[in-house]
Amino acid sequence: MIDYEKYLVKRPVYESCPRVKNRQSPLMTLMSRAQVPEADCYVQLGWIHGLPEPNPHVLEHVHNFDEIILHCSGDPYSRALGADIEFCIGGQPINFNTTTAILVPAGVRHGPLVWKKFTRPHIQIVISPGTGDYEAVPGKSRLDAANGGTPPQPWGKDYEEYVVRTPVREVGRSVKNRQMPTMTYMSRHLVLGAGYYLEYGWIYGLPEPNPHVFEHVHNYDEVVIHFGGDPDNPEDLGGEIEYVVNGQPLNIGTTSGLFIPKGLKHGPLTWKKYSRPHAEMTLIMGAGTFKEVWSAETFGGHKK
Repeated sequence: MIDYEKYLVKRPVYESCPRVKNRQSPLMTLMSRAQVPEADCYVQLGWIHGLPEPNPHVLEHVHNFDEIILHCSGDPYSRALGADIEFCIGGQPINFNTTTAILVPAGVRHGPLVWKKFTRPHIQIVISPGTGDYEAVPGKSRLDAANGGTPPQPWGKDYEEYVVRTPVREVGRSVKNRQMPTMTYMSRHLVLGAGYYLEYGWIYGLPEPNPHVFEHVHNYDEVVIHFGGDPDNPEDLGGEIEYVVNGQPLNIGTTSGLFIPKGLKHGPLTWKKYSRPHAEMTLIMGAGTFKEVWSAETFGGHKK
């Protein structure tokens, strides 16, 4: 008999990002191959409490896998980030001050990442699909990458097309006490060619109805992150959740990561307790559209 607890990361490890003043460092690693051997994805999350020092502390580098970088407002009621940030992609400065997702394709140099202004705590989530290993996360410097044969950047490329500042709202019917429909921040409709579907939303109280997510299955690997909204106690979720995976109830009461392999039934998802706002983020790897994620087959041939 399989114990599906093996897919649940209840406590993060702290291994990525050097010590930086005014931000959570090292970051919380919530999914990796070391934690879940089947997971081909590395997910790290950290709070920013002020202007980081040094600034920048993320310099130009490159990966041989895609990377999704999400800067989230720490205010569950606003998309205003609480900071002005400049992030260079392929040498092009990208500026934003709201909750924003960026897809950095494999082989594209990116950085530095510079905070221009800070007004309140906010969150950075870095997702590396295609690798589950800590050693790959820092990437190669531009010089090292060039020596390794990294392809040149396309002439005249506008990397704004990889940036999502305004989400679409398409997942889920209206539910009391939670952000629903959720905010979709990555899809093939938002970023041409993206093979990922990323959505997240805040929970403001015990949802009604509860549960509102029922048993379903995807033909894609999925990572579900539940994270708390308290920057001073980031491992505290602010609620207790029961998530059933293939019939086995898993209990979640901390900031956590759950890996769900393709073809594995999961749900219902039930909130048992609520104490403060927290968020749920879902990444579907390999699917790029709402239709691919929520086909009729998702619920065994009929939609709920």
